[in-house]
Amino acid sequence: MDVTTIAQFLLVLLTCSAHAVICTSLYGNETDRLSLLQFKNAISLDPQRAFMSWNDSTHFCSWEGVSCTVKKTSPRRVTSLNLTSRGLSGHISPSLGNLTFLRSLALTENALTGEIPHSLGQLHRLETLHLNNNTLQGRIPSFTNCSNLRVLDVSYNTLVGHFPSYFPPRHLQVLRIAVNNLTGTIPASLANITTLTKISCEFNHINGNIPSKFADLPGLQYLQASGNQLSGTFPQAILNLSTLIGLTLAYNGLSGEVPPNLCTSLPNLQNLLLDGNFFLGHIPSSFSNASNLNTIDLSGNNFTGLVPTTIGKLTKLSWLNLENNQLEAHSRDDWEFLDSLSNCTELKMLAMSINRLSGHVPSSLGNLSNQLQELYLAENQLTGDFPSGIANPRNLFSITLGENHFTGLVPEWIGTLKKLQEISLFTNFFTGAIPSSLSNLSQLGMLDLYSNQFTSHIPPSFGNFQMLQELDISKNNLHGRIPMEIFRIPTMLLIDLSFNNLDGQLPTNIGNAKQLKYLALSSNKLYGDIPNNLGDCESLEDIGLDSNIFSGSIPSSLGNIANLEVLNLSTNNLTGSIPTSLGNLQFLEKLDLSLNHLHGKVPTKGIFKNTTAVRIDGNTGLCGGALELHLLACDVFPSNSTRHKESLVLKVVIPIASMASLAMAIVVLFLWRGKNKRKSMPLPSFDRKLPKVSYNDLARATQGFSSSNFIGRGGYGSVYQGKLVGNTNEVAIKVFNLETRGAQKSFIAECNALRNVRHRNLVPIVTACSSIVSNGNDFKALVYELMPRGDLDKLLYSSRDHASTSDLNRITMAQRMSIMVDVADAMEYIHHNNQGTMVHCDLKPSNILLDDNMTAHVGDFGLARFKVDSTMPSLGNSNYSSVALKATIGYAAPEYARGGEVSTAADVYSFGVVLLEIFLRRRPTDDMFKDGLSIVKFTENNFPDRVLEITDAQLLQELELCKETPTDLKENGVRYLLSMLNIGLQCTKQSPGERINMQEVAAKLHGIRDAYLREN
Repeated sequence: MDVTTIAQFLLVLLTCSAHAVICTSLYGNETDRLSLLQFKNAISLDPQRAFMSWNDSTHFCSWEGVSCTVKKTSPRRVTSLNLTSRGLSGHISPSLGNLTFLRSLALTENALTGEIPHSLGQLHRLETLHLNNNTLQGRIPSFTNCSNLRVLDVSYNTLVGHFPSYFPPRHLQVLRIAVNNLTGTIPASLANITTLTKISCEFNHINGNIPSKFADLPGLQYLQASGNQLSGTFPQAILNLSTLIGLTLAYNGLSGEVPPNLCTSLPNLQNLLLDGNFFLGHIPSSFSNASNLNTIDLSGNNFTGLVPTTIGKLTKLSWLNLENNQLEAHSRDDWEFLDSLSNCTELKMLAMSINRLSGHVPSSLGNLSNQLQELYLAENQLTGDFPSGIANPRNLFSITLGENHFTGLVPEWIGTLKKLQEISLFTNFFTGAIPSSLSNLSQLGMLDLYSNQFTSHIPPSFGNFQMLQELDISKNNLHGRIPMEIFRIPTMLLIDLSFNNLDGQLPTNIGNAKQLKYLALSSNKLYGDIPNNLGDCESLEDIGLDSNIFSGSIPSSLGNIANLEVLNLSTNNLTGSIPTSLGNLQFLEKLDLSLNHLHGKVPTKGIFKNTTAVRIDGNTGLCGGALELHLLACDVFPSNSTRHKESLVLKVVIPIASMASLAMAIVVLFLWRGKNKRKSMPLPSFDRKLPKVSYNDLARATQGFSSSNFIGRGGYGSVYQGKLVGNTNEVAIKVFNLETRGAQKSFIAECNALRNVRHRNLVPIVTACSSIVSNGNDFKALVYELMPRGDLDKLLYSSRDHASTSDLNRITMAQRMSIMVDVADAMEYIHHNNQGTMVHCDLKPSNILLDDNMTAHVGDFGLARFKVDSTMPSLGNSNYSSVALKATIGYAAPEYARGGEVSTAADVYSFGVVLLEIFLRRRPTDDMFKDGLSIVKFTENNFPDRVLEITDAQLLQELELCKETPTDLKENGVRYLLSMLNIGLQCTKQSPGERINMQEVAAKLHGIRDAYLREN
């Protein structure tokens, strides 16, 4: 306490010393008042003036937010303090621990910092404590002495430490600690609090699993543990919680099968969220037993098979998300689940994107609830015309059909769905004209028709849109002019019309698009001047007008666009000088003015100092600028000395020079094309917009590509670890050594391989960089999400000889199986589920990367080749022998050595070698493999009777076996080891035709792994 407070206490004591009973009463009353004042003093900001009434002229029981005991009792004591949503900043004063009659404390939704005072744990009358939605730090104090506490809510803060295990054992009903930075495991002792009805610990860093003792919680209604690091199989204890209403375990590392009797055991379930895990097998058909289910989210798992038709018995279902799995529907019978969903009259959202649905969408889609608002069927293999059933649900506001194989016209009736806000039809084969009826959709906010075969023109009636923010019709066959009407749409943020056949001049009213951030008109036939009022589009961040026929000068008004980050005007017929105003753009990161007819002095301010961010090649009249540009000084250009000489130049020299220049230009063009083919291939476009990074960004992220950030070296370059500005996650940056023969082609091959593929077991690409560095050389790099556990080769071998780190390379039987299942899923995807078969050509442990959860991701597609099908030669310029020479010895299929063609069967062979290697822990290039003996032959010679003699000793230790003790091969998991090795041998048959394909491999490995997990 401060001096004033102490003086007040002494005064009260002196005043009351003659009357002990009265003294005690007054002291208690005064303590509450002084404690509240101390709390007020700890608040540094009170924007809503909540403490205006907290003064001596008003009794503290009448202060805002304060409640006391009834007036009949003397003295009156504080029972409740509620200052919710007052915008308060500051700390929570420990003085609140003196309010011994306090039953309720609510400081929700403020900006309080500091720790939760330990003194609050002494309030034995406290029943409800709400400190959620602040920025409190430190650990959660013990509330053991708060024997009456029923509700504890400290969620949405920045608290740290382990999941607290010291709770009052008797009356707690609601525990909410979600959205903090808590670690550790969920304590089993929590199950002793039999009054608990709700546990919410979502979005922390909690690991382990749900304790088995939770089965003893008789009244638990809500268990919310999403967004943590839980692992293992589905918690069996949950099946005993028959009172459960809400179960959310999303975004964890749970695996295995979901119990088939889940909803039989949980008949009261209303919300089930299991998305973002690694569950597999079939979707339980027992859902119908939980008749009150209204929300089901199983997305982002590995569920296979058909969607059970019993799901249609859930008449209260409103949200069904099954996307990003491996669910199938091929025949009409497979689609019966869609028929059954017509019984779900409250269904508002159906998501089936990123699965294996194929064929025509049944017309029964039209029987779905009229309440349906969102329909997601993207990234499947659906065919046929635009689904007619979409016409019936009149409340739809989102339709996503992208990345399928739909054909034909988009029907005009789509304009009758008045509530549509989002239409996404990208990457299909839709043809014909864009329906003009779309302009009737007054609420439309996004229209994505990217990569189809639309012809005709852009309807001028699109100007009727009043809420449209994104318009993407790039990569189609549109022609005609760009209608001026689209630049009148007040909400427009993105216009992408690139890669079409649009012609004419840019509308002169383009400057009206004040909110526009992204303008892409590249690769069309647009001509004329770039309008000067383009500079009035003050919000623009990215302008792409390249590969058109624009002429005239670059408007200096572009220097007024303060937020501009990217400006690409390359490959046009622009003349005049480069405006110096472009050097004033503080945020400009990339400027491409190459292949025009610009002349004069290159500016030296702003972005022009960073020569890696500027491209001006192909403009022969430029001079000066930064030294790194290697341009002639402007004063060496010829001057106009006399009228006679000028006339002579005009009449004689220039025509001759023009002819010579034309001849030279032709020669240079051929040389330039040859050089480009050899050294500076263009960056392929990706199927999604990637963040833009420059050489400087990557240099900064890796501390100048320092050795401390170096994490590996490959055949074509080096890999560095780093963190991009504005990105919280670490990345791996693969920098190509372009002096190495084949590096350019490897970069392009990897870009081509990754631009259209997305799978949970492929290394996710973040972005790509292709630029010119200060020395004039090309720079090419790919940026991937960092896989913290490194590659499989490192895991298998790097620490095996160092006792101090032996645990680092300990891999359990289940982990080895799961790694191979992950790799099989990735290879199955690139062989069988992509648009055009892809062959990896270099599968090996160093190209298999592991994340924190030991999930495997296949990477390094530098040798990848595309094939139309498995029987046809691969596409591309490289020949087969070059791939065979570059494929890694020991993993390359034997037919490569004989000049065989690139094939998926060769990938299968490499996969088989990796599978044998992971269980034997021997490299195929081990010294023992010579004189015709290979890892395949070695395994065959010892299979099955002597398999334990060649298996990794660490694995034998886990299986509790030794070579000297004969053991029944059906026990202790050995039969599963044999099954795995047998798959490896089936993959490594000498003849490609005898090998099983990756679909069979993936299916078999899933079965073996799942059975092993069930029994262990």
